[in-house]
Amino acid sequence: MSDSVSSPTADRIVTATAELMRRQGYGATTVKQITAAARAPIGSLYHHFPGGKQQIAASALRSSGAAYIQLLPMLMDPYPDLHEAVSCAFTAAAEQIEQSGWMNMCPVGTVAGEIADSEPELRTVTAEVIDDWMNRGSAYFRTRGLAPDAARGFTAAVLGALEGAFILSRTLRSTAPLISAGHAMAAYLDTLPTVEIDTPAMMSRSPESGRTSRSAPGNAGPSGPVASVRTARMGQEFE
Repeated sequence: MSDSVSSPTADRIVTATAELMRRQGYGATTVKQITAAARAPIGSLYHHFPGGKQQIAASALRSSGAAYIQLLPMLMDPYPDLHEAVSCAFTAAAEQIEQSGWMNMCPVGTVAGEIADSEPELRTVTAEVIDDWMNRGSAYFRTRGLAPDAARGFTAAVLGALEGAFILSRTLRSTAPLISAGHAMAAYLDTLPTVEIDTPAMMSRSPESGRTSRSAPGNAGPSGPVASVRTARMGQEFE
């Protein structure tokens, strides 16, 4: 079943569904809630998504997953030293979740745990999204100087640490789990093998630690990407 539907109404339906699933999961989200949040009649919903709620959810998971992985370079590119970039990215996530009132940050993580044993088709979709995160994250960390196998393993560790720390921080109403996870990932990073990159103008090596790092062109500092998180996250309110 294809969910590649695109129109202003369909886009509103998908965005509304992503927000509802972020807040309350898949099971608690109803078609009636989706139409109300998207300001769309029920006939339009089934016109664009004849597969109903499951098809809409699949599209919402794919679109929100693609948006969230883009935060990785936005948060880390401003820091030439990758060790610092990793730690600061987790700190930015901690600040964001606290400022948001401890809201759930991503519908993919919310739904993945909920439907893993009950909705096989959606489990496949969430697996596709996470596999895409793995591929994109691995490619990014390779550009920052990690060896290919190390880049993939580090991506898995970062995703696991981030999703787990989100749960702990929301439950405890504390930024400490995210801050600690960031420090742990940065320390783990220092044990991983690096490779030389064929863009010497973009590379720097810390003489104290021997870490290889890469900065992105055109980024002057951390304030831009941190601010972009607030714009890029899918936590919109619907009237």
